[in-house]
Amino acid sequence: MARIDEVAAAARVSISTVSYALSGKRSISAETRRRVEEAARELGYEPHAGARALAGRRTQIFALTEPLRADTHAPTHMAFVLAASVAARRRDYDILLLTDEEASTGMRRVAASDLVDAILVLDVAPDDARVAIARSIRIPTVFIGIPDDHAGLDCVDLDFEAAAELAVDRLADADHRHVAMIGQSQIAYRASNFPPRVRAAAAARAAARGIRLAFTAAGATATEPAVVRAATARALDEGTTAFVLHAAEDAHEVVLETIAERGLVIGRDVSLVSVASVFDATRLSTPLDTIPLVPAVSCDAAVDLAIARLHDASRAPVLHLIPPEYRSAGSVAPAPA
Repeated sequence: MARIDEVAAAARVSISTVSYALSGKRSISAETRRRVEEAARELGYEPHAGARALAGRRTQIFALTEPLRADTHAPTHMAFVLAASVAARRRDYDILLLTDEEASTGMRRVAASDLVDAILVLDVAPDDARVAIARSIRIPTVFIGIPDDHAGLDCVDLDFEAAAELAVDRLADADHRHVAMIGQSQIAYRASNFPPRVRAAAAARAAARGIRLAFTAAGATATEPAVVRAATARALDEGTTAFVLHAAEDAHEVVLETIAERGLVIGRDVSLVSVASVFDATRLSTPLDTIPLVPAVSCDAAVDLAIARLHDASRAPVLHLIPPEYRSAGSVAPAPA
């Protein structure tokens, strides 16, 4: 890559004049600016990212704040990191990944340095500390998730409430009246914004449809196969005919194994719906109906919101909910008589 002194020599000006011409910080004659820009273009010179930011120009970098805690389900979170990186790159942006366990630390650091054009926030907690930071900085910030206090923020997420309601409705329409829900780990209902939304919406819809819904978390901080197996067996013993699964892939497989051990056939004797799964539920040992959470859809929308905010800082904040999509794989059937 060319150096600034090489651009200065090619344009027959001083190094400071090159800096002023490219930053717009001082008035430069049109002819001089033309020579500098032409030399920079021919030599492939790009100003340092920090200098461009200080000059009020774009760095073409987005920060992605994704805290990696001990209880983080890495496959799910890395799927979002990859999707955000691809979405940004498609729009000519690079990603600076901030993985501090204390997520607000990295966010404050990049906000103070002015080295990024926008910040994307992942793994959003109900009472996320990054909300206050987003409101205090001038850098556009988009939350991929919805904190409890989201007034004035740009947020994008799957409509988890609608997804949970769709799952319950599909089972209710098939005349199931005893349904069990296997959820995330217990810590997820405190640390993440979406598990409690799914649980609450499913419970409310079940009550409205006259369905008995029994809930069990998959474990304390991660999937505990023994807990999932016991909950599945107990539900079957109590006459449950359908399951809503909002859990990791390994929990799904434990439920499927436990049902198979009883000699029951999914899609005939027992019905299952997977809600907001990032993995492909049709590739399980038994394919399942699913209402997927697609990282690419959420991250594409988040990057679009960030760019729109860069172009118009005064635009009204957006709460973008992605409608759920039901994908049938034959795992739901009418309740046994």
